[in-house]
Amino acid sequence: MIMKTLTLTLALLTLCAASARAEFKAGAAVIDVTPPTLPVLVNGGMISRTVSNVNTRVNARAIALGDGKEQCVIVVVDSCMMGRPLLDEAKALTSKRTGIATNRMLISATHAHSAPASMGCLGTDADPRYVPFLRDKIAEAIAAAQKNLEPARVGFAKGDAGDFTALRQWIRRPDRLAEDPFGNMSVRANMHAGRKWDDVTGEAGPKDPDISIISIQSRDGRPIAVLGNFSMHYFGDRDISADYFGLFAEGLRARIAPEAAKGKPPFVGIMSHGCSGDIYRTDYKIPEKDRPKPTIDEYTKGLLDIAMTAYAGIKHRADADVAMAERRMTLNYRVPDKQRLEWAQRTVAAMTNALAKTPTEVYAREQIILNERQRTEIVVQALRIGDIGIATTPCETYAVTGLKIKAASPLAHNIVIELANGGDGYIPPPEQHPFGGYNTWAARSAGLEVQAEPKIAEAAINLLEKVSGQPRRAWKLADGPAARAILNAKPAAYWRLNEFTGPHAADATGHGHDAVYEPGITYYLEGPRSTEFCAKGDVNRAPHFVGGRVRARLDGLGDRYSVSLWLWNGMPNDGRDVSGWLFSRGRDHGLGAFGDHLGIGGRSAHTGRLIFFHGDDAKNVAAGKTEIPRWQWQHVVLVRDAQNVRVYLNGQLEMETKAAAKSPAGLDQLFFGGRSDNDSNWEGRLDEIALFSRALSAKDVARLEVK
Repeated sequence: MIMKTLTLTLALLTLCAASARAEFKAGAAVIDVTPPTLPVLVNGGMISRTVSNVNTRVNARAIALGDGKEQCVIVVVDSCMMGRPLLDEAKALTSKRTGIATNRMLISATHAHSAPASMGCLGTDADPRYVPFLRDKIAEAIAAAQKNLEPARVGFAKGDAGDFTALRQWIRRPDRLAEDPFGNMSVRANMHAGRKWDDVTGEAGPKDPDISIISIQSRDGRPIAVLGNFSMHYFGDRDISADYFGLFAEGLRARIAPEAAKGKPPFVGIMSHGCSGDIYRTDYKIPEKDRPKPTIDEYTKGLLDIAMTAYAGIKHRADADVAMAERRMTLNYRVPDKQRLEWAQRTVAAMTNALAKTPTEVYAREQIILNERQRTEIVVQALRIGDIGIATTPCETYAVTGLKIKAASPLAHNIVIELANGGDGYIPPPEQHPFGGYNTWAARSAGLEVQAEPKIAEAAINLLEKVSGQPRRAWKLADGPAARAILNAKPAAYWRLNEFTGPHAADATGHGHDAVYEPGITYYLEGPRSTEFCAKGDVNRAPHFVGGRVRARLDGLGDRYSVSLWLWNGMPNDGRDVSGWLFSRGRDHGLGAFGDHLGIGGRSAHTGRLIFFHGDDAKNVAAGKTEIPRWQWQHVVLVRDAQNVRVYLNGQLEMETKAAAKSPAGLDQLFFGGRSDNDSNWEGRLDEIALFSRALSAKDVARLEVK
């Protein structure tokens, strides 16, 4: 009798536990938000324009999620940007209708530059008739998705769409600066500068090639919704249009569930905007004559093909629970100083039209607006669906920031949606602010404080920790055979230079000889030979030098040492007198009588060839025999064996010379990517720098070669 009672009690407890377990539910809906009255203002350009024709309808696409304890919603609107005040109004209105808490609503824009203006930006004001219409339609979309909630299951997949996205932000040569709207020659990096190769040294950051897919189905496998996420700015259209985002969403519907099941809501496809602030579809690394030039339909079809291949392999789970967290932060604007404000006031006073017609007028008006506002509130969110993480930023966010957030997330699968819960402009990483360009010029489109990017990224990672209940991942690229070969050679220090940001360059040997990145460096671009230097499919990473150096100190180096590094020269070989200096040992800010200096010659002599000299007489130069091609990775090893100096290029002896061997005590400062006196510093990438406190033999050098 006791056993029967105990068995019955356990069964009841199990049943109660099962009934208390979260039941994942989802529903989706699409609401047309095409303006009922035309013409309408359209933003996304420098100056204001109105549009009277509709090419494709624009929509608000919503997914409601719940697990019995938590209820939240994701909305993606075909809009260039939506300001936080408008979205806060829409959330308050929706909460009254649905009971969903306002901090459980994620509302983002696709960033279509051909959508009605719901927010003022640069030369365009918000369309006063469209804003209240859009607010009500967003609330309608959320309510409709909530109404469609049903027991569901969820899965994740991603594909490589690297051929569909590329960097549009390129570094200009130091002698090819451009003028900003304030009359200063400050532009060291800007959008689409890569069109003219002679003006640039390379891309300013990495791209994110992933097209990510979150699939939601009913318990019996009927497709409910698919949320895509991809980092590509926009395609473009003249008339009102949902751009490739809308075409992709409709393409998902056509391929997955073109007809609604009887008595069931139709399937909803969605494309959300990944971190695309510095991204576009044109790859300027490819010569113009060879670049693919797809139509918007061809482009979208190619993306859909990749997405559907990934979709086919998704395994769905019904036991997902939901968690969401939000943080509101106050950030300062970069307001004008007194001189700039007076200039702006004079410029605006002289305008003959209420609307700005030139970039100068646009940016003058923006200075006055920023000065009036001083600061703003922004919203950052994280949402977890089972083991899937969604982080948001309210800004036009660079791809490196999205990669940084995803790398740190404790969750197995991650996407980052930008321009969510606000439209707070570009947030370049702090190291890129000094490069100037459109993405940094103070305006509502790029006006947040210099430290906005790390603050927002850190908030997003913290929120992912909160919703997962787990600490962030410690990020490290896996060592491949080439990295292990260097470590096996017992270097005194080995700087892989894989950091997302400075100032510390970690010593991979464990000896603690961390180096320091100077200002004038941008991070996390593609490095050499990923399959050899990395494992587990990781992409090798390298910094791009923009006049800055990496500094290190190593005591007791003496006159027998070796340096192994990989170089990628961004300058044309004849672009300046010396193409650039790779390595220097000497006193900071000077040459001195005892330093060693390795670089590549320019138009003055030894064009494109390795050069070496010792001391402070740059005329006494030894040179290699091979011209090093631009924009290609090369392996160089410098070996000093007392007075004998050898330089190897890709494993072969390239140069042999003699130099005085009189290194005094205290000559422990090492510079990579520049000379000790900052003359003709490197413009391009360096990676995998290993320092040995001995002279390597030819066999040792051969062992370091990537096979």
